[in-house]
Amino acid sequence: MDLTAGKDLGIPDGVLINGKGPYQYNSTRVANVIDCETVVVHPGKTYLIRVHNVGVSTSLNFRIQHHNLLLVETEGSYTVQQKYTNMDIHVGQSYAFLVKMDQNASNDYYIVASPRFVNESLRQRVTGVAILHYSNSKGKASGPLPVPLNDQLDKTFSMNQARSIRWNVSTSGAHPDPLQSFQNGSINATQVYVLKNQPAVTINGDGRTTLSGISFVNPSAPIMLSDQFKLTRVYKLDFPSRPITGPPKMETSIINGTYEGLMELIFQNNDMNMQSYHVDGYAFFVLGMDFGEWTENSRGTYKKWDGIARSTTQTIIHVLDMTIASSSFHHLRSKMFINQTNGCSHYRKLVRYRRFKNAGKSPTNAGQATPTF
Repeated sequence: MDLTAGKDLGIPDGVLINGKGPYQYNSTRVANVIDCETVVVHPGKTYLIRVHNVGVSTSLNFRIQHHNLLLVETEGSYTVQQKYTNMDIHVGQSYAFLVKMDQNASNDYYIVASPRFVNESLRQRVTGVAILHYSNSKGKASGPLPVPLNDQLDKTFSMNQARSIRWNVSTSGAHPDPLQSFQNGSINATQVYVLKNQPAVTINGDGRTTLSGISFVNPSAPIMLSDQFKLTRVYKLDFPSRPITGPPKMETSIINGTYEGLMELIFQNNDMNMQSYHVDGYAFFVLGMDFGEWTENSRGTYKKWDGIARSTTQTIIHVLDMTIASSSFHHLRSKMFINQTNGCSHYRKLVRYRRFKNAGKSPTNAGQATPTF
């Protein structure tokens, strides 16, 4: 497939659970008996189940037949413990649940991961199904799968579910310095960036994706090495704080952050599809989420005291994120593969950063020749 043709990847051919295909819950929809994932458990025990969406374009809804999911952690942050019957897990996200084996062992139970925001016929064709097998089970799982959500065009349920996830501020060790504590609501943002994505556009004959009108071009040399050896014209520190008003353009433009400042990032999704954004090796506070255009008044809805800290967030219409700055470069990118490939991938540089002590040694020939750019 030509990734620059401006076409979406579409729905996958199937959803795998731990690399295995679906259990044959229906001979019409799953024609062949294939090896599926089986999780063996003991009655009365409680298990920690960690679920990751490692796909490239499709949001999934995860559920276990007749069992509650007690959410306890997401991407390194303990959450306020709440029970869910199902959980939307978007591209790149991970969750940890405590699941108590409190059902009778008359039969096995379905574990289901089904695509979100697609029509019913497509969803049924590619649903991933595994088996929860009690050690004293008396029969195989049978019958229909747990009822899926039927809201292909309505993102309200998914957004409200994401809003309900809160940081458990009574756990871990808070630091007295506000910049390293749970008290991020008491700190004023030093920088504000509105990052708007839109449907793919054509630039120089190719399909490209943009943030704030900028489609990122991979530099001619690694960014960190370019900075370390002071190579010029490799990148620009001129990423706009608001979307540009002219035609979209292709640039190696980087967000210029302030070391030990507090940066507010507003992801404005003007596309028809769900988006998912990730910051490499870093966490941000998810403070709010809503429909429509972001305005200054939107700050009145922020969760300033218990917004969850995570590294990947979905954007339905817009998500409001605040990040505490640290040293070095951070790669901010779309987790939707085709968007990332075609330009929805940017970097943030923190000025006055410390040397890259843990970045590994430079190549042995680094600095011996000066490339021309």
